[in-house]
Amino acid sequence: MAVKVEELLSAEINQPARYLGNELGAAHKDWDGASVRWVLTYPEVYEVGASNLGHIILYNILNALPRQLCDRAYLPAPDLAAKLRSTKTPLFAVESRRSLTEFDILGFSLSYELGATNILEMLDLAGIPLTWQERATNDQNGQMPLIFAGGQTATSNPEPYADFFDFIALGDGEELLPEIGLILAEGKTNNLSREALLLDLAQIPGVYVPQFYDMAADGSVHPNRPQVPERILRRVATPIPAYSIGLVPYVQTVHDRLTVEIRRGCTRGCRFCQPGMLTRPARDVEPQQVVEAIEQGMQATGHSEFSLLSLSCSDYLALPAVGMEIKNRLKDKNISLSLPSQRVDRFDDNIADILGGTRQSGLTFAPEAGTQRMRDIVNKGLTNEELLRGVKTAVDRGWDKIKLYFMIGLPGETDFDVLGIAETVRWLHRECRLDGRRGLNFNLTISNFTPKPHTPFQWHSVSTAEFSRKQKLLKGEFRGMRGVKVNYTDVRISAMEDFVGRGDRRLAAVVRRAWELGAGMDAWWESLDQAYKAWTQAIDESGLTWKYRQVESGEWNLFEKEEEKEEGRRKKEEGRRKKEERREIKEDFPNSPDLALSLSPTLPLSPYLPLSLDRALPWDHLDTGIDKNWLKIDLQKALEAATVPDCSFEGCSRCGVCGTDFGHNVVVDALPIPEFAGEFVPNTERKQRLRVWFGKVGDMALVGHLDLLRLLDRVVRRADLPISFTGGFHPNPRISLANALPLGVTSTGEIADFELTEPIDIESFREKLAAKLPENIPIYKVESIDLKAPSASQLLEAAEYVITVAVAGSLTENGESDRENSAPVSVAPDANWEAWVKTIAETEAFWRVHTTKSGKTQDVNLRDRLHKLELVDQKAESSTSASGCTSESRAVLRFTGSCRSDGNLLKPEHIVFMLEQVSQQQIQLQQVERSQLILGYG
Repeated sequence: MAVKVEELLSAEINQPARYLGNELGAAHKDWDGASVRWVLTYPEVYEVGASNLGHIILYNILNALPRQLCDRAYLPAPDLAAKLRSTKTPLFAVESRRSLTEFDILGFSLSYELGATNILEMLDLAGIPLTWQERATNDQNGQMPLIFAGGQTATSNPEPYADFFDFIALGDGEELLPEIGLILAEGKTNNLSREALLLDLAQIPGVYVPQFYDMAADGSVHPNRPQVPERILRRVATPIPAYSIGLVPYVQTVHDRLTVEIRRGCTRGCRFCQPGMLTRPARDVEPQQVVEAIEQGMQATGHSEFSLLSLSCSDYLALPAVGMEIKNRLKDKNISLSLPSQRVDRFDDNIADILGGTRQSGLTFAPEAGTQRMRDIVNKGLTNEELLRGVKTAVDRGWDKIKLYFMIGLPGETDFDVLGIAETVRWLHRECRLDGRRGLNFNLTISNFTPKPHTPFQWHSVSTAEFSRKQKLLKGEFRGMRGVKVNYTDVRISAMEDFVGRGDRRLAAVVRRAWELGAGMDAWWESLDQAYKAWTQAIDESGLTWKYRQVESGEWNLFEKEEEKEEGRRKKEEGRRKKEERREIKEDFPNSPDLALSLSPTLPLSPYLPLSLDRALPWDHLDTGIDKNWLKIDLQKALEAATVPDCSFEGCSRCGVCGTDFGHNVVVDALPIPEFAGEFVPNTERKQRLRVWFGKVGDMALVGHLDLLRLLDRVVRRADLPISFTGGFHPNPRISLANALPLGVTSTGEIADFELTEPIDIESFREKLAAKLPENIPIYKVESIDLKAPSASQLLEAAEYVITVAVAGSLTENGESDRENSAPVSVAPDANWEAWVKTIAETEAFWRVHTTKSGKTQDVNLRDRLHKLELVDQKAESSTSASGCTSESRAVLRFTGSCRSDGNLLKPEHIVFMLEQVSQQQIQLQQVERSQLILGYG
């Protein structure tokens, strides 16, 4: 049964259009015609989830399959979450508006160590038990959906979250999810039990079913039945750009553009980088597929910006040629290209040529470390000369601000290396002057390194106390440095990422308790202190405080020298006590990543180093393709500050990935770069102005004013109408609305002006525009207007509204803060709506204090702004007053009032205010419709 979403989305709900499921590209497949019903449940707010490329691709793939239906759900914002709980309404999928419990399978994206608390929040809001054990117990009638997770964190180390999921999808999902769908359809046909269905799913490569595996005393994970594999394979798929074209949200999202993947995987071999290890081999997309996807996608979506996505876009050798080809094809469309963080050593004039458009995009580089030694240790493959050349190229090509990413806390880092970050920025400032005079502006992000599974540094131990000390060092260095803005990652967030990210199944209780104490993802940004307190309390209650203390103090240092041991012993607790503590906790928590580690026997050992790199890790049963012995060898090379070349372009590094299971690197050679056809030149000619009267009805009333403007821009692009642009650095289409319609208000009388670069038949314009508009934005009339005539917003004089109001009860004394300024009006207590309307018409003044945008206050006579007020209808519902007289409790009123661009407005709320003055009753505004805007043609 569908949830009554419109009743939930009342005035106090922010951005209600998030929850409508009516975007361009939404599938809305037939419920009864589907054999398997999915929900892709993204555990972030809509603005993040709806713009996630993986979410869009999998949604499109599943809905392209016959008899498979895929809907979507997102983490509701706190206001809607509270309302769902207070009204006992289950969390729903946005398209079908059905409760999540009505679906067969829910797939969560788990791409961040601390994101699991949001998943628990969504399950709880949906009324679904949180763990697979509870779901198995409660699933007597087979009504409980299967819950699974995919994404980087799920593929890397799902063990801290294993209790919450029926299965985990490892690696790429493009081919894996359709295979899962086939098994589910067969299982439903054969009426399989939940356990039998999961056993069938466990036979699919890439599907890990945690309940079929147990954790041993040493922390390793092994099958508890013979029918499942000992190690579960990570899936690898070839990117298909065409599936990137999809949802076009009405609200502004985090990545409000068309995004197309050009390369999946990275073989640079940065030793701190988990995505670079988990996405091998590198697979370049054929350039023609990229060009066609962008060209078709921009036309289909109406976006004004597109992005080419890869872990390292600059390693896509065809990038300059592809970018220039797309830029040439779209040169008349006012389109911009943006790229994510890119390799500064590959940034040159060819890449600079394709970036931006009329709106120059930002530029981000990631040197990672401040000294050459540290960049070699992490295998960054970047020299000072390459860094300087890339930044100088950016300056020469017009960029005056560059974002740089650095990390602190890397293995082997000294204070000299930390201070090297500031020295590097100072050096770049000195060498890269703008116009020979002005200094370049830098926006720096200083992150705290947290070791990740499946990387050579997975055995490293960090110290949050050292993070704090090093941040203090840098703050001192940057103090007073002009043209530099520095952002530091909060140490407490890094501590929790490390603690959870390398844990095992015993951390599930910590994650659950942290969620119960309020540690949702939103809490990290809105109330970090509260979130941190929740996590630390959960850790204390679990009895794992000792392990967290290791994260705070740092358990060991890969690079500690023999002569530093004595100093290390004095700074830390004595070695003997450490050993005793290890013996005591060894059986309780034997597989802590901070403990189960060691250096090679050939290296000098610290008394604080664990015993062996061969000890089991919680993620060893996951076959990502990376050979664990290769990680040890690469760690040894890091100790020697030895670099390893990129195997996509040089010799094989023997990491273990390439072969039958995972494929091989696919590299597209550089292509000839097409001749540049020139930048977009906005056509500012104005040959025709068309005035459009349109409506905003149904759920489109929940789309805000700025979102409507963006929607109209995209509609004009999709309709390929010859719109005129403004001039200047940021040309915009000449589309103007007469007046902003309040959120939640329907209308049948909105007006917009469109100015065109060439005359077009009015009926043709109307047909093209209507064909691309949502059905709840109907067009009523189109007229040609003289170009020299004032705009609709300049001519606007008044607006007519139809409102539904109701008596909510007796008016409390001083219920309105400014009621004392109103004119006293005496009306009999048993008066009805007709009498109240008549009294308002006969009253000369209703004074109210108005506060301007600048904060000034002024007394306003609302009656002067009221042109006409009439009673349209009285509803059958009635109430009896204290005197025994009866009056109708609801009424429909029509009024016309001032609506001018200078701020002289009469709002529906003002009519309510006047009604309350004459009735001495609380009046509730239940429904508002703007029936027309009235232009004063003089």
